Amino acid sequence: MAGIGAGLVAGFAGPSLAADITDEPLVIRDPAPVVYEEQGSYSGWYIRGDVDYHWSKFRGADYITYGASPGTGSFDHHKLKGAMSAGIGAGYQFDNRFRTDLTLDWLAKSKFRGGTSGWCGASQCTSVDTTSYSALLLLANAYVDLGTWHRITPYVGGGIGGAHVKWDKLDNTICDDPNNPGCSTTTHGGKKGWRFAYSLAAGASYCLTKNLDLDVGYRFTRIEGGKMFDYAGPAGGIGAGPGHDKGLNNHEVRGGLRYTFGEGSGRCEEPQTVVYEPEPIYTK
Repeated sequence: MAGIGAGLVAGFAGPSLAADITDEPLVIRDPAPVVYEEQGSYSGWYIRGDVDYHWSKFRGADYITYGASPGTGSFDHHKLKGAMSAGIGAGYQFDNRFRTDLTLDWLAKSKFRGGTSGWCGASQCTSVDTTSYSALLLLANAYVDLGTWHRITPYVGGGIGGAHVKWDKLDNTICDDPNNPGCSTTTHGGKKGWRFAYSLAAGASYCLTKNLDLDVGYRFTRIEGGKMFDYAGPAGGIGAGPGHDKGLNNHEVRGGLRYTFGEGSGRCEEPQTVVYEPEPIYTK
């Protein structure tokens, strides 16, 4: 009887213990760390060179008039033609998001043509005015890179600084003065000087090599107003000037290259990949 009882107890206890062992939760031990492939650096000094074509918008001008109707005059109509420009710069890439640089651009001559109306003695007359301007643009810039996809990195940025604007001589030609048949031209000396300037930019760079990027984009530059031309006129104090322009707006389409020293940029490399990832270890 004792043997039968022990067998019954063992028979009932066996499944119970097995169930306890089977139902015990599994514990996952932390595996060894994942090993990733190394990527290039995102920081370093760089130099840049750019060329562009820009369209300048003349914001108007005022000048003093003398003679039969003294006061303040302005151009009735005006237009500036587009021109090329080129620039150089140096900067530093802090990380994969932020960089700054200092740039110096030479804006080639942009031709100006305008027209004025006034008094020629007791009669009203009109004129054609021609000149051109060029400038050196010095800006401290900052950019935010928005991420990299297939080696392409879009960005936005802006700059602040100054522009040294140089106006050539202005020729004021009158062809319908009733007191002087034919055409007569009065030449005003041009003015030059430094002015405040700022810019806003957007574009994208493409990684050619780990050290070389192709950069294309758009930049808007505002140059504040300043002196444009001197007084000129016949003897007796009848003439016009000096003149002050109200500023220039430049719209630029730019392209250039950036060279990063040292290890270069990690933008040319593929996204970080796993070299080794161990299997998790399960324990009871």
